Amino acid sequence: MNGSRPVHLRVRWVLLVAFGGAIGTALREALVLAFPAPAHGFPLTVFGINVAGAFVLGWLLESLARQGRDEGGRRAARLGLGTGVLGGFTTYSALALDTAQLLGPALGTGLLYLTGSVLVGTAAAWAGVVAGAVLARRRTARGAADRDEAAS
Repeated sequence: MNGSRPVHLRVRWVLLVAFGGAIGTALREALVLAFPAPAHGFPLTVFGINVAGAFVLGWLLESLARQGRDEGGRRAARLGLGTGVLGGFTTYSALALDTAQLLGPALGTGLLYLTGSVLVGTAAAWAGVVAGAVLARRRTARGAADRDEAAS
C-alpha cells in the first residue's frame, strides 16, 4: 500500500526533505551572519550561496540521473540533499528581500543583483550539469578500462 502512494505523501521522504532543509537553512543563515552584506551594498554572501547551490544542484541531479532510476539511495540523495539541503541553502526569499531592499536606495545595484543572480545562477546550474555529465562519462570509461584489464 505505501509503495503505491506518491513520494510527496510518504512520511519518510517528507521528513528527509524537512531534515535536509533545516540543515541547509541553518548553514545559509550561519554564512549570512558570518559575512553580512554592507548597508545598501551588494549582498555577495546570498549571491554566492545561490550560485554555489545552483551549481551543486545541477551536478547532483545530473549525476543521479546518469546512475539509474530515481529509487533507493538515489531518491534519498535527490530528496535529502537536492530538495532538502540545497533547497534550504539557496533561497528565493533572500534574493527577493535583498533585491527589494536595494531597489529603493540603490536601483542600479538592485537590478544588477537581480539579473546577475538569475543569469549567473542559471549558468552555474548548467555548469553543474556539464560537470556531472563529464564525471559520469569518466566513471563509465574508467569502469570499462578496469573490466578490460581484468579480462586480460
